Amino acid sequence: MILNMTIQNNVTRFLESQKIEFMALESESIKRSAQETANLFHLDPNIVYKTIVVCRFNSGKNLLIVTPGPLEVDLKKVAALIHEKKVRIPTQNEAEAITKLQAGGISPIALLNHGFEIFIHQTIKNQSKIAISGGQRGLTILLSANDFLRITKAKIADVASPDQKDNSDL
Repeated sequence: MILNMTIQNNVTRFLESQKIEFMALESESIKRSAQETANLFHLDPNIVYKTIVVCRFNSGKNLLIVTPGPLEVDLKKVAALIHEKKVRIPTQNEAEAITKLQAGGISPIALLNHGFEIFIHQTIKNQSKIAISGGQRGLTILLSANDFLRITKAKIADVASPDQKDNSDL
């Protein structure tokens, strides 16, 4: 269900202050998968990107890995990329404590200047627009891929593989 409201938060205010054109897609404040978000807003699932927190075992910045919904973070690729033996995905509670955002609302734009290293899957090079979380559940932001890269300074890399889960019930 899409609600008729206008959410203003740090993400939307930041985008407005940077004069970045975006569309706020608003819905009930519940946790949704990227696929569910794509279905709800009639978007190509390949442009709906999700943000996954990844932690190093050694000291150093935590990572935000941004991938299209149909892909899953490949921890081996991420570890190799940052020259670590291993990295891990924290539990939902740990991710929420690390980011101070609810799962389903974790957004690289909301976490700019919060000490995260941001990587985005190389498929962004094929996209004119992407949809990402707006920093809270129920808010998805549709913006130009180039604007996303410019404001986040995300590094483009091969950080994901096809989702191996059974998606037959989606």
